[in-house]
Amino acid sequence: MLPQKQAEEAMVPSLNQTIEHDEGEEVKEDNSHFSLKSLLWHGGSVYDAWFSCASNQVAQVLLTLPYSFSQLGMISGIIFQIFYGLLGSWTAYLISIMYIEYRSRKEKENVSFKNHVIQWFEVLEGLLGPYWKAIGLAFNCTFLLFGSVIQLIACASNIYYINDNLDKRTWTYIFGACCATTVFIPSFHNYRIWSFLGLGMTTYTAWYMTIAALVHGQVENVTHLGPNKLVLYFTGATNILYTFGGHAVTVEIMHAMWKPQKFKYIYLYATVYVFTLTLPSAAAVYWAFGDQLLDHSNAFSLLPRSGWRDTAVILMLIHQFITFGFACTPLYFVWEKVIGMHDTKSICLRALARLPVVIPIWFLAIIFPFFGPINSAVGALLVSFTVYIIPASAHMLTYKSASARQNAAEKLPFFIPNWTVMYVVNAFVVIWVLVVGFGFGGWASMTNFIKQVDTFGLFAKCYQCPPKVMASNHTLHH
Repeated sequence: MLPQKQAEEAMVPSLNQTIEHDEGEEVKEDNSHFSLKSLLWHGGSVYDAWFSCASNQVAQVLLTLPYSFSQLGMISGIIFQIFYGLLGSWTAYLISIMYIEYRSRKEKENVSFKNHVIQWFEVLEGLLGPYWKAIGLAFNCTFLLFGSVIQLIACASNIYYINDNLDKRTWTYIFGACCATTVFIPSFHNYRIWSFLGLGMTTYTAWYMTIAALVHGQVENVTHLGPNKLVLYFTGATNILYTFGGHAVTVEIMHAMWKPQKFKYIYLYATVYVFTLTLPSAAAVYWAFGDQLLDHSNAFSLLPRSGWRDTAVILMLIHQFITFGFACTPLYFVWEKVIGMHDTKSICLRALARLPVVIPIWFLAIIFPFFGPINSAVGALLVSFTVYIIPASAHMLTYKSASARQNAAEKLPFFIPNWTVMYVVNAFVVIWVLVVGFGFGGWASMTNFIKQVDTFGLFAKCYQCPPKVMASNHTLHH
């Protein structure tokens, strides 16, 4: 049996040759590898992947984490963030291992992936068969669909705190049209500059929230009663499950890398950085405003209006546009493959073909404008399976035979001594997320979601908007 390093080296050349061949077509257009176009547009390095993972992992959910802390309490909020962050990093690692396994097997069969982006459901089909493809496709597409919906809802929710002349539903119409322009971005190679800027935007917003909350201080008679209801407790926990379940696009990010075998620990490194944003901001805002957050799912609604806050709102709007593209791009790929346009080189033709994907997203954002509660519902019903249960289960089945384990393209990580421990960890992930995430989380988040529907109704014109103070007659006369 080859040692791990030799096994990697034996497999890497074929992976690299395929990727470099694909990239070569684009790079030939410009003799300089370090041209401006290459610098801003063609990303495939380890750093690009790190920026993509870190930028994509936390977007609008950064604004709802203080709301989750008010449901969970400070201690539980911190523990769940660290726990689900590590759990998410583990399943992202499993996905990367299965991608490498699938690709190395296919390349031994002389399969070329030129002009073809490998996706998670294809990995499942190649390793486990058509039934797993159907399961992966259904959960992944539905999750990414609602992930895009959440970004649109967040855009409308945020801009309202700068300009309330229009209601949130009207803002959703406007931002739906703006986000539709993501159809022109061909693939994850082309998110290089956007990923870099996006991470800068969330970093600014997180530290603005932390500092603004500390400078503001605690509100008068502040209370921190959480957790005091089981429904709220599991709703908050499931929102954090959703927070660290952003790796539904892991395979697409890996495929955009020049050396995808280097992805293995990138998601963990990204998560560690994200902790520096999510933990201080959520804790500080909850400390300052306490249980008021139970009725304010968007932290911007409680932070005092200032130029700093308006800057954070604008930066988050731009970042949500980027994250909308991240969530939608895999859906664009699926749709292109369905209608036979995936191999088309014309950007304009592909953009036109992609437009029908945006329409249902736009419509769903208008039906369910429940910023905050919808995160938990998506987390419990979709994220729990898409990025936790399915990868852990698929990994166990992929390597269930002794020959599969012996001939694995990637050997066990250094911290896992044997395959028994690997199976124990994966089984724990499946059972925990199935019982706590999907079971209790599904019950709690759907109970809360139905409450929002009963309170505000479907197609709510302005969800959680404060009542506008009408000008008095005296004011009108002057």
